[in-house]
Amino acid sequence: MKFYGHGKLLLTGEYAVLDGAKALGLPTKLGQKMTIKRTTSSDLIWESLDPKGKAWFSSTISLFDFSAVTTTDQTTSDYIQKILKNAVRLNSEFLSQWNGFKIETQLEFPIDWGLGSSSSLIYLISEWAEVNPLLLYFKSEDGSGYDVACAFADGPVEYINSTDEVSYTEVDFNPKFKENLYFVHLGKKQDSAQGIKDYLKAVKNKSSLVKTITKITEDIRSVATLSEFDSLLNKHEDAIANHTGFQKVKDHLFSDYWGAVKSLGAWGGDFVIATSNKGPEQTIEYFAGKGLKTVLSYKEMIL
Repeated sequence: MKFYGHGKLLLTGEYAVLDGAKALGLPTKLGQKMTIKRTTSSDLIWESLDPKGKAWFSSTISLFDFSAVTTTDQTTSDYIQKILKNAVRLNSEFLSQWNGFKIETQLEFPIDWGLGSSSSLIYLISEWAEVNPLLLYFKSEDGSGYDVACAFADGPVEYINSTDEVSYTEVDFNPKFKENLYFVHLGKKQDSAQGIKDYLKAVKNKSSLVKTITKITEDIRSVATLSEFDSLLNKHEDAIANHTGFQKVKDHLFSDYWGAVKSLGAWGGDFVIATSNKGPEQTIEYFAGKGLKTVLSYKEMIL
């Protein structure tokens, strides 16, 4: 059996999506694949590979309680155990025959990029277990779930997670100025769970923030020019900063940059989006001067 899930970036809605704001998620061209083969063993033999095919995690997992018989990383084993247990809760037939399997996962992006190694894994296991991926996510995680929706989407996704509904809709988001958009990796992995805790402690007026971010998400879908897009990105950064007290990434790291810079997901790490009305060479050179070598175009990054 073979399964595949896309990575993700959150263009609009970070933090506020947790309180019901409409968000725009972008599935990435790079994702994670999973191959499953039956074995004569009575355990699950698990191996996780990086983009170059090098194992970064391996474990022998008991089919009795999904605990690790052997493991190279207990934290990762505990996480896989949690997902498998929740999958069984949703489908009691899953792994009920005591058949052993060899499971191999492989990321197409470096694990420190923050493109959704965990969320795509939840989706892959949901496919294997034949359960609803969002239900499995909500049993296993405390986030919004937009990243799992991106894992199985064919293009940009408008996502809502409110007390009344959880919905996702694939939308037409294909900006004419996408050659002016760049994704820059800040070189450090951000802890999303910690970012959520920081937000919940800091946020002031949730209903006002939700209303503001939802309007930006709706407006950004139909934006026609780069200057309008810049304006909306800046408005989004201002809204999150004003409601949380978090420092904007441009003020912190790129105060001399000529375009807009916006955090994507938890502030302080992973990727940002940068807009530029200058050529690729000049743009890439600017970020290289800041010690940032991973700069990808919209076409390279987004599905």
